[in-house]
Amino acid sequence: MTLSPLITLNDGHTIPQLGLGTWPLDDDQVATAVVHALETGYRHIDTAVKYGNEEGVGNGIRASGMDRGELFVTTKLDGQFQGGDRAAAGLEGSLTRMGLDYVDLLLIHWPLPARDEFVSTWKTFERLQAEGKVRSIGVSNFKPAHLERLLAGTDVVPAVNQIQLSPAITRAADREFNAKHGIVTESYSPLGGSGASLLRAPILAQLGEKYGKTPAQMVLRWHIEQGLVVIPKSGNPERMKENLEIFDFALEPQDLAEFAALDEGPGAGNDSDTTGH
Repeated sequence: MTLSPLITLNDGHTIPQLGLGTWPLDDDQVATAVVHALETGYRHIDTAVKYGNEEGVGNGIRASGMDRGELFVTTKLDGQFQGGDRAAAGLEGSLTRMGLDYVDLLLIHWPLPARDEFVSTWKTFERLQAEGKVRSIGVSNFKPAHLERLLAGTDVVPAVNQIQLSPAITRAADREFNAKHGIVTESYSPLGGSGASLLRAPILAQLGEKYGKTPAQMVLRWHIEQGLVVIPKSGNPERMKENLEIFDFALEPQDLAEFAALDEGPGAGNDSDTTGH
């Protein structure tokens, strides 16, 4: 059984470098997916209140029989839990739905800068971490400007910033800022999102033939070699197995450089100044 390597976060905890994304699976689908994933060797499950599948995630964890201490569970709180102490109730709801005593990583799902509540929300996150209800705290979809405000007004540096990221949407400036401040970058939609036109790029087929891997495995290996945490979504047991089979090879430097041609530029992807929930 292949297990993902671990990355150490700035608070001393570790996170499996490859995890299972669960959007847009419903409760029944995700419960089955979690069982398959844990049987296959995954130990990192990513969900969110907004996904509406936290109960299914918890059901899958219990059905697997896996010891809770072996797992890394992430959830995210969206805009309804921003401001004041709302995040405390948000986390309690998540824990109740999943049947857990704590989560390993709690994220602010979107900055929603027009509402200007993410700094106060983060202060509540700091308290929840101190109370032991969450091991690590982080953010999602935060740009460097959002993080600068957060760092200036709070005490704890986020452990993780989960952002839309792939060889087509590389967000080099965001990754550089995160690294400078000891924040691990985590990639969602790592294979290019719905439609996955990225996976049809001829260079990926060529490289896949060279290494004996699929285009998706080539892309996931790119994330791993960038030092990113990556959470591809799948409800297919065979695809889950394939996604884990990326730790038995490494890209040669000249082949890694080929991925640069896939970059669609800084305007690609969502804009979290104007997007979010």
